[in-house]
Amino acid sequence: MFDKILIANRGEIALRVIRAAREMGIHSVAVHSTADTDAMHVRMADESVCIGPPPGIDSYLSIPAIIAACEVTGAQAIHPGYGFLSENAAFVQIVEDHGLTFIGPTAEHIRVMGDKITAKETMRLLGVPCVPGSEGGVPNLAEAKRIGEEVGYPVIVKATSGGGGKGMKVAQNAGEMERAFQTARAEGKSNFGNDEVYIEKYLTTPRHIEIQVFGDGKGRAVHLGERDCSLQRRHQKVFEEAPGPSITEAERARIGAVCADAVARINYTGAGTVEFLYENGEFYFIEMNTRLQVEHPITEAIYGVDLVREQIRVAAGLEMDFQQDELKINGHSIEVRINAEKLPEFAPRPGKITQFHAPGGLGVRMDSALYDGYTIPQYYDSLIGKLIVHAPDRPAALARLKRALGELIIDGVETTVPLFHALLQEEDIVTGEYNIHWLEHWLETNLRG
Repeated sequence: MFDKILIANRGEIALRVIRAAREMGIHSVAVHSTADTDAMHVRMADESVCIGPPPGIDSYLSIPAIIAACEVTGAQAIHPGYGFLSENAAFVQIVEDHGLTFIGPTAEHIRVMGDKITAKETMRLLGVPCVPGSEGGVPNLAEAKRIGEEVGYPVIVKATSGGGGKGMKVAQNAGEMERAFQTARAEGKSNFGNDEVYIEKYLTTPRHIEIQVFGDGKGRAVHLGERDCSLQRRHQKVFEEAPGPSITEAERARIGAVCADAVARINYTGAGTVEFLYENGEFYFIEMNTRLQVEHPITEAIYGVDLVREQIRVAAGLEMDFQQDELKINGHSIEVRINAEKLPEFAPRPGKITQFHAPGGLGVRMDSALYDGYTIPQYYDSLIGKLIVHAPDRPAALARLKRALGELIIDGVETTVPLFHALLQEEDIVTGEYNIHWLEHWLETNLRG
C-alpha cells in the first residue's frame, strides 16, 4: 500500500480523496494555485505544494509542476479526481515513466475511450449496444447528408473529441444538416483541436442512464448498477438519482452484466462509467468516462461501498474488496449539483461566502469545500457543492432532499439552490417521468418566461 498520495485536483473532489486516504492511514499531498492558498483541500491535506498561478493551464494542468510536487514530497501515486488531467492519456504515461502510480485506468484505455469513434467501435465489438449512425468519422457534407438519409432524421452531429455539450449539433432534417455539420466541426476544432465529427440517430425522448463499473486490471470486473442523469441543462448534469426510476431489476442485471463483461475483457483498471441513452426499453452506448464521476456518491450510498478507497486499493495491486453477488441495492439516493450561478441565465457568480451551514441528519451528505469567509475564485468551475441524500425508497429520498435543501445556508453569493426547490414541486419529478429534454423545456417555460 502507498504511504503517500498526491491529489491533482481541487475543491470538493480533492477533499473526498483526502478523507479516503486518511481513513486508510495514507498521507495526502494537496497541490494548489496561488488563488487556492486558503482553500479547504489545502487546509485538510497533510502537506501542500503551490504549483503555479490561478489559470488552470499554469497550475492544475501543468504536468511538470505536478510531477515535481511528487518528487519533492515523496508521493508515490497520483489521484486525478475528475476534470483537469483525469482523462489525459499523455499525463498517465508521463506519471508511469517517472516511476509513479496513476490511480485510475491505463493510458491506453483512456486514449481509446477518449476518442468517441474508437470507443464506439470498441464497445460494439465487445457486445455493447450502440446508437445507429456512421461507422467512423464523416469526411464531408455530402457524406453527412447520405448518412442522415440512411439513418433517418433527426440526427446529431458530434465532434470526435467533444464533451460537456460542445461540438454537438442536431439536424432535424436534411435542410439543417449543413449548419449542424459545419458548426460541430468548428466547435470541435476550437475547443479540442480536432474537427472530425461523426453522426448518430437522435433519439427524441431518451433518458441518460450510466452504468458504474469497476475492474481490477486482471480480467475481473463488476457493475454497481445505474444512475439516471437525465435532468440536464446544455448536456450538463444537474440532478442525478440511483437506482434509475425507469429501470427494472431485469434490465439492470442485463445491461450491467454486458458492461462488466466488456471492461473485464479489456482488463480495465479502477472506476469507470459506461453511458447510455435509454428509450423504449433499449440501451444505446454513447461514451465511457474513464474516471470517477461527480455523481459517484449516490452509488456509494445505495451499495455501501467507498469507490475512492477501492480505486486506491486496486491501484496498489490489491484485490477488489467485493464480488458481484455481494453487491445489493439498499434504498434510493439523489444528488443535486449546487453551483455559484445567477438564475435564470446560470451566469457564474464567484465571491465571498459570508455564511455557510451544511444540512445534516440521517441520510444526508454534503460534499463541499465551502466555509465561512471563503472566497470562491473566478478561475474555475462554478460547482461549489453536492447535496446527497439516501433513504429507504424514492419518495422518502425526495422528502429528505426537500428537508435538507431547507436547512442549507449559503450566503454571500447567488446559487442554483432555488432551482431545486422549484423542481421538487413538479409532478414529473415526483413521479420520475422525465427525459433528457425535460429540464430545458421546463426552464424555457418557468425561468425564462
